[in-house]
Amino acid sequence: MDAAVESLVRVSHCRQAYHKEANTDLVVLDDVNLSLREGEIVALLGRSGSGKSTLLRIVSGLLRPTAGEVLWRGRRLDGPADGVAMVFQSFALFPWLTVQENVELGLEARGVARAERERRAEGAIDLIGLGGFESAYPKELSGGMRQRVGLARALVVHPDLLLMDEPFSALDVLTAETLRTDLIDLWSDGRLPVKSVLMVTHNIEEAVLMCDRILVFSSNPGRVASELTVPFPHPRNRLNPEFRQMVDDIYALMTRRPKPEPRALTAEPVSPMATALPSRVGTNLISGLLETLAGEPYHGRADLPALAGALQYEADELLPLAEALQMLQLAVTEEGDIQITETGRRFVEAETDERKRIFAEALRTHVPLVRMIRQVLDERWNHRASAVRFREELEDHMSPDYADDTLRTVIGWGRYAELFSYDEEAEQFSLEDIA
Repeated sequence: MDAAVESLVRVSHCRQAYHKEANTDLVVLDDVNLSLREGEIVALLGRSGSGKSTLLRIVSGLLRPTAGEVLWRGRRLDGPADGVAMVFQSFALFPWLTVQENVELGLEARGVARAERERRAEGAIDLIGLGGFESAYPKELSGGMRQRVGLARALVVHPDLLLMDEPFSALDVLTAETLRTDLIDLWSDGRLPVKSVLMVTHNIEEAVLMCDRILVFSSNPGRVASELTVPFPHPRNRLNPEFRQMVDDIYALMTRRPKPEPRALTAEPVSPMATALPSRVGTNLISGLLETLAGEPYHGRADLPALAGALQYEADELLPLAEALQMLQLAVTEEGDIQITETGRRFVEAETDERKRIFAEALRTHVPLVRMIRQVLDERWNHRASAVRFREELEDHMSPDYADDTLRTVIGWGRYAELFSYDEEAEQFSLEDIA
């Protein structure tokens, strides 16, 4: 039998790009390949902005890729796939409908008779543990219960493929863990009325706990950097040394710095605008993590998964912070561990003014965009420059969201280091009030 027919879904050389006037195309996904067979749960694991949710919409048929193709049961997909249901991060319930009515919606759209709708909806509601709440409205339910309604609405149509887009990220830790466990129990018992599950997550432990295979995505543009098979039978024990080692290995994969591409001697120099900076990484977080690493019980070195657990950070929160420390050479990451450098230790031990001096030197040395902004300000007679100019140049190399995040990071870092001032209202850099 042809391999494409054996797969439930196959994505081949998928590329998703958006044309921007007077600029190069914005590439969200580039040369992505994946296959999904019946009887498996597969995770798309990566940081926010790596194109995972875009790929999920492409697999569902809601978005047509710029290049490449999607085969659904061996046939090219040219529109919404029949036999696919999706669960979203937000609960997406209609507040004016009861639990029963929300769950019945998909069946009603398919023209299923009322008696059959009611029977199947009641079965789905019981399956996901909400029996007795059929007449309740969403506002009367907790977040976990509302997400269960969303699951019941997806499962009631008995889809071949269930797509889940970070379905647990809006829930508190305990509720999310309970829902994950319930789903895996239903899947293991053969009671989940689906043939395969494809889920998007940035939670490494969640992927190892639930999935048979994990596709690790790199960012800007999104690509499949690694594919891993999870060998453990269900139910899985988070404390098992092999489980912990796999989590460590994935942290190591996601923190490994890619080797620079070989460049010809005549090639153009790399633009300082070509590197996206970690978003939502302020100087307070940088200082706090360095102080944590330097103190008890880490003494300068920590295991990233253990550190994430101790600080109650998701991987998507800790990895950009670790990346920032490594970029500034205040710490280094290797094989899932993070270790403070001598410069980082001097930063921790310094007083406020000396910390700013150390940080400023790190920025000048390791962040070309900061160096460029300061050079422009030094050379101009009025020592001022519009942020719009830098934002537009950044967008020649990355998405508008990455460009905005990068600029916000630079502004925060540069202000702290007293390398420049920034007027939020005028959107302007200057050397005003800088010694």
